[in-house]
Amino acid sequence: MQFTGFSKEDFNVFDIEGLDARMEGIKTAIRPKLELLGQHFVPTLSTLTGDEMFYHVAKHARRTKNPPKDTWVAFASNKRGYKMLPHFQIGLWHTHVFIWFAVIYESPIKESFGHTLLNHLQEVKQIIPSHFAWSKDHTQPEAIPMGNLKTEDLQELFTRLHTIKKAEILCGLNIPTEKAISMSGEEWLAAIDDTFNTVLPLYKLSQEASKKI
Repeated sequence: MQFTGFSKEDFNVFDIEGLDARMEGIKTAIRPKLELLGQHFVPTLSTLTGDEMFYHVAKHARRTKNPPKDTWVAFASNKRGYKMLPHFQIGLWHTHVFIWFAVIYESPIKESFGHTLLNHLQEVKQIIPSHFAWSKDHTQPEAIPMGNLKTEDLQELFTRLHTIKKAEILCGLNIPTEKAISMSGEEWLAAIDDTFNTVLPLYKLSQEASKKI
């Protein structure tokens, strides 16, 4: 089976009412595509990072009432989990597809990574394109375009990471639904590959930060 891209039906899954019904939609429509992306990008990310990477498709297993509003595949250097590690994600909200590098609140390197980002602020400004975005909460769809952030805004974002317990940081590309459904499988693979290459220096900085804890 070959990855052919995303369809309007994939995004419509998030309109389905009820936990069981929406989960069935995710399992049948979206999860097989995330599995394909996981299989495809594990070798790429292992080569890029120099770490053996594993993919983890969201199972939403702990949910008992509220249906998921997004779903994803994550990549990290641990076979058993990813949330405590710097990782990469590809996933969908109703409004867009996201391709992220992420350090979320479970990570023990958060504080060190915040300091490292501040120390490399000018480098980060040069690396991240203006059409990329930053998020400070992986559970919310909102993100801030890099082009809208001044130096002091980035400083605040990075400082927040090492001063607030539940702080998170994600950086990457968001592609709106209408554009997403127009892209071919090949265009998707190229866009994801380009995004991972662009945010790779952030992963390298996270590895530098992990050595300091």
